[in-house]
Amino acid sequence: MKKLNYGMVGGGAGSFIGQAHRRAIRIDDLAQLTAGCFSRSAEISRKTGTELGVADDRCYASFQEMAAAEAAREDGIDFVVITTPNVSHYPACKAFLEAGIPVSCEKPLCLTLEQALELQALARQKDLPFMVAYTYMGHVTAKHIRRYIQGGNLGKIRMVMAEYPQGWLAHEDDWGGKQGQWRCDPSQAGKVNCLGDLGTHIENAVSMMTGLKIRRVLARLEHQVPNRVLDDNDVVLLEYEGGATGCYWASQVAIGHDNDLRVRIFGENGTIEWRQETSEQVLVTTRDGIRTDLHRGDAGILPGAAKYGRLPSGHTEGWLESMANLYRSFCQCLNAKKEGIFVPEMIDYPTVDDGVEGVRFVEACLASSEAGGIWVDL
Repeated sequence: MKKLNYGMVGGGAGSFIGQAHRRAIRIDDLAQLTAGCFSRSAEISRKTGTELGVADDRCYASFQEMAAAEAAREDGIDFVVITTPNVSHYPACKAFLEAGIPVSCEKPLCLTLEQALELQALARQKDLPFMVAYTYMGHVTAKHIRRYIQGGNLGKIRMVMAEYPQGWLAHEDDWGGKQGQWRCDPSQAGKVNCLGDLGTHIENAVSMMTGLKIRRVLARLEHQVPNRVLDDNDVVLLEYEGGATGCYWASQVAIGHDNDLRVRIFGENGTIEWRQETSEQVLVTTRDGIRTDLHRGDAGILPGAAKYGRLPSGHTEGWLESMANLYRSFCQCLNAKKEGIFVPEMIDYPTVDDGVEGVRFVEACLASSEAGGIWVDL
């Protein structure tokens, strides 16, 4: 593939996620960082750019300036990566889409469904690839589960149990440093914290693996830690189209848990269990009770997923490789569009459509909880 050029909005000093995206993109060396607006401070943006090897004239004071300038250059960026707090996602995505530049954006896509639908329509109108960074769906094993279920092996799905507990914000007056402070601040995170940060990962993981569409939700969003304005512990009951039911739990107050995303999918012909912290494994139980512990790298991994494997079985691959797999597909699609050979079947990453469904899920859960816990249709 032709090596692409990309820019970044956010990802300055102290940014964990910006650094993670840069590292993931470097794994396959498919794109190089050539522009950025790394901070709201022009000085910090220039300093970060210098440290990352970006030319001074391509370190911008605002994302609006960056979008306009890069769109006007013959050697302008091929895509932008947006790693800012939630409140900036919509205006930044919109600016680059309007400039004709493809986008990769952190989740949640934006703050409201109205904003999400506008970005979706704009991406379609401009015919621009748009990736939403639901990183966990880049794992080979997650991709295997999706294909296994698509093949009908599980039969009709009856129930899904999924959870994402963390414990890093469990204590009063501990705001989790820079990464936690903005998530707990409505002016930067929006109307939800835990549900937007973790609940959207659950929603996307179940959707991507199973193909199920949510029909309605009943949610309870809790504020467990004193002095917290936004939710830190959430429980959601779900009904899907076709009759399956589900239960999601997202928490930032579950002491003893780090990034413990788990999904259990129960079908008429068996069960699949997957855990992000042991993402090398998929546990499959067939209807006759036989349990198979399948490992990434094994011959049993379906080819469409196995092609993303980087090491032999037993040599663990992790979170950065998962994100790199999303960028591998994203960059392949960008190159294919340049060459005029792109077809939608090439897409193997979460798109703006998935981002819209995440925001739709959040709004429905918020409405349900605020109404005292009633069923709300999606």
